[in-house]
Amino acid sequence: MPTPFKEALASGKFVVTSEVAPPKGTNLEKFKHHIELLKDKVDAMNVTDHQSSVMRYPSLGGCLMVKELGGEVILQMTCRDRNRLALQGDLLFASSRGIQNVLCLTGDSILLGDHKQAKSVFDLDSSQLLESIRIMEKGKDLGGNELEGGVSFCAGAIVTPEADPLEPHLIKFEKKIDAGAEFIQTQAVYDLDKFKEFMDYARQFDVKILAGIILLTSAPMARFMNKNIAGVFVPQDLIDEMASAPKGQALAKGIEIAGRMIRQIHEEKMCDGVHIMAIGKEEKVPDIMAAAGLIKSVTASETNNLPGYRAPKSHF
Repeated sequence: MPTPFKEALASGKFVVTSEVAPPKGTNLEKFKHHIELLKDKVDAMNVTDHQSSVMRYPSLGGCLMVKELGGEVILQMTCRDRNRLALQGDLLFASSRGIQNVLCLTGDSILLGDHKQAKSVFDLDSSQLLESIRIMEKGKDLGGNELEGGVSFCAGAIVTPEADPLEPHLIKFEKKIDAGAEFIQTQAVYDLDKFKEFMDYARQFDVKILAGIILLTSAPMARFMNKNIAGVFVPQDLIDEMASAPKGQALAKGIEIAGRMIRQIHEEKMCDGVHIMAIGKEEKVPDIMAAAGLIKSVTASETNNLPGYRAPKSHF
């Protein structure tokens, strides 16, 4: 039986997903607040898996909470930290608990994170993980052994549409589709003309594509991403627009820009939907959706109704 997320992809509607990041610890109140806020507004929530190689509460545990609170969830699974035994075991556990949407990722370098002494695994890459899922769906594990009880997943991957050069990423993109990717959530998109060029190429494939939208919180953040994050390029005109925001209004300007981009993607039917990455400011996702015209404006009481809740400060 297809998941609600898979049904949304097949319906032809403009699909919206959003990341929700688990905490670094066991205090889940803020995480729970974000889930409650978003579960009826987005089609699914991605629970990140030690994003940027920073140790956090596990993605599987976060996915269980989303399920318990009535949301549709996408399990993010990286190959950095687990070998094929652990990856298959986690997939079996996820399936047994009704977690059936998976985003397959190779994973960020350990050097980006807060445990630089850790050892990377990378037994498989994201394409091989996709292939593994399809093998398991046929009732076998990667050792060729019979599984007791079947699994079924809506599996996806990522692509970097603004990479330079782009050609190596297009090769990976096709490889992931051949391995069984049903949907693609892209890395950050800021140059919509470049994204249109990518989509002209991508439309030949039978795969649903969601454009990645990262919320800008300041001009320094944009410059930092340009300098340090491969495949992300914020055009100078957007940096200037962020820099021109009055003091204390940079975040509002970032929400305006994200909403404007999503509105254009939607109105011009560039792709099948968007994947919103608010990076620590998940409570602003409804504001972004409202700015894009996807939902009605939300009230401050709705976004900040958790006792003692304060939105996290930006690192930029």
